[in-house]
Amino acid sequence: MTEETKTATRGYRVANTFVPARPLEPALYLVATPIGNLGDITLRALETLSGADVLACEDTRVTRVLLDRFGIVNKPYAYHEHNADEVGPKLLAALEGGKSVALVSDAGTPLVSDPGYRLGQLAISAGFRVVPIPGASAPLAALVGSGQPSDAFLFAGFLPVKEKGRRDRLAELSKIPSTLIFFESPHRIAATLASAADVLGREREACVCRELTKTFEEFRRGTLGELADHYNGDDITVKGEIVLVVGPPDYDDVPGAVEVDVLLRELASTMQTSKAAAEAARLTGLSKKDLYQRLIALKGEDEPGQTES
Repeated sequence: MTEETKTATRGYRVANTFVPARPLEPALYLVATPIGNLGDITLRALETLSGADVLACEDTRVTRVLLDRFGIVNKPYAYHEHNADEVGPKLLAALEGGKSVALVSDAGTPLVSDPGYRLGQLAISAGFRVVPIPGASAPLAALVGSGQPSDAFLFAGFLPVKEKGRRDRLAELSKIPSTLIFFESPHRIAATLASAADVLGREREACVCRELTKTFEEFRRGTLGELADHYNGDDITVKGEIVLVVGPPDYDDVPGAVEVDVLLRELASTMQTSKAAAEAARLTGLSKKDLYQRLIALKGEDEPGQTES
């Protein structure tokens, strides 16, 4: 097929109607694609995917399914974390040559927890135009379906795999006055919920959002304690992609400075300083490091002239 013929056949098909593609201005187009249901694609996304001079994607097999569904003949090229150093410069060269480059992830909005972020940075640094083509987003779909407050929210991506790192990260986020949104894998959700219940508090509201927009879509709502108990059950097998949404902290239940000092003194009367600080952190959700330093200061006030050994 000649380049002229290929250009002439570019377009997309909707409801058995073929829509010819329009030429795109030179730019890097970041195209959101469905996270499950292919019907969630936008017309602007179809127009961009069919009209781009270069189409880059995470997995050509995944993107090919979408292209075939809408009769798009454009050929996708792989761009992912393992070949970014090699393919990235080629995509920038295409932009330098005045071509339009469209980038898609396997599902959802590019640059959100995927290697497209690097390409976007490079394109901006080089002075190229970057055009977002909005559409499906797993974090936003989970947020609006979870029932948790949406006036302020923080997308925190994936939590660390190891328990200590996961708990430390949760502690950092524990007092942020916003709904928290995380990606998680099915084989780690039980451990993550157990850590979240312990660090953030068992009574904090949350929702496990699974297989969003797909046939077996599920929103399981409850407290972190209830969800942790459910997913840590012996007969539970979890499948599919997961977004965990955790509601904001209830500041009516957060102890004030005086209450914290009372708690620290009570714990320190029966525990070593480090252990008392750790237990206070578990009970309050406050930083263990800060509580340890506060306890040292309290001991200095209670016993002038003595230092902590």
